[in-house]
Amino acid sequence: MNVVLPTLLGARPQDSEIATSTPQDGYMDGSVVWARNLLEGIHPNVWVQAAVSIAVFLVLAKVFDAVLSFGFKRFTTKTKTLLDDHLSELLHKPLIQSFALFGVLVTTALLEPPGSATSWVTRLATSLIMTSWIVFFMRASRSFLRAASKEDARFQIIEPRTFPLFSNLATVVILAIGAWCLINLWGADMTGWLASAGVVGIAVGFAAQDTLSNLFAGVFVIADAPFVVGDYIVLDTGDRGCVVHIGLRSTRLMTRDDVEITIPNSVIGSGRITNQSSGSAKSMRVKVPVQVAYGSDVDDLRAILMGIAADEPLALSDPEPRVRFRKLSDSGLDFDLMVWIADPSLRGRAVDALNTAIYKRLAEAGIEIPYPKMDLYMRKE
Repeated sequence: MNVVLPTLLGARPQDSEIATSTPQDGYMDGSVVWARNLLEGIHPNVWVQAAVSIAVFLVLAKVFDAVLSFGFKRFTTKTKTLLDDHLSELLHKPLIQSFALFGVLVTTALLEPPGSATSWVTRLATSLIMTSWIVFFMRASRSFLRAASKEDARFQIIEPRTFPLFSNLATVVILAIGAWCLINLWGADMTGWLASAGVVGIAVGFAAQDTLSNLFAGVFVIADAPFVVGDYIVLDTGDRGCVVHIGLRSTRLMTRDDVEITIPNSVIGSGRITNQSSGSAKSMRVKVPVQVAYGSDVDDLRAILMGIAADEPLALSDPEPRVRFRKLSDSGLDFDLMVWIADPSLRGRAVDALNTAIYKRLAEAGIEIPYPKMDLYMRKE
């Protein structure tokens, strides 16, 4: 790079560098010679020629920017999204800066300073150009991710709550690539930097092991989406509630006691989760066990239970309620009354209403509800 860049800009290569020049270098060298002859016709002073060269490139930058702006404006008016409008606005600054700095490079070649000065100016101007485009790509990535987070149907992983994660990740990647290019441009040795980064990474990994575990588990929970905000879930610990927040470190549930509990994502990632709101519909089946004494009329009991389900406003008519004879147990006959409710949050109210109605109706019908009892026989000697 130390050899090619000055040659491309028209600086006269040393004898040891002539062998590395290419036909394209000669073409660029001829273009610089042509520009030098043209500027000499304007004024013999080299500093005046340099000022004219800089002014010409600034004018060309403005013209090029105006032409691109007009073209982008005609294109963006035909689209519905505002992303392309924002990107076209972000392009103005790096385009003008790149044109102006390229003019500095050409002007430097026209002045023909010593080789060390040419190399220093070339690297500095190229670094400024690269920095301008690094800033552009960071802002453009942030705009793209923000627009993607609003398109839930097309981008399910990138959501408003995950936007900071992906935005910071994109910024780190762009900065890392840009820093690597700048370090290579200036010819610095990256061995020490890489070794230091490895040591720091190992130390941070051991110090923040739990935090990183929760962070990666949170990313997997967001990407896999076993549940979303608003779902009712049951953990293997027995905790049950509505998901109110899914973060990178933890997930928060609102229980039926109106108490919010915070669960680390590492626990959720390694445990069993029952999502009561998932499936083809949000409705949920509620099963109420009923036991009656031996000798009860099974058909009458079925009719009573079906009537209770039909009269309960929380029970859905589709799917229809069902009664199942489950078991001949030691104390009586075991039945299950199964109804469907519209939302898992109604489970407690539905069970309460059904149990109350079952007890009253069975008492009215004279059907005995058995309870554990023991008969004791005493023998006389």
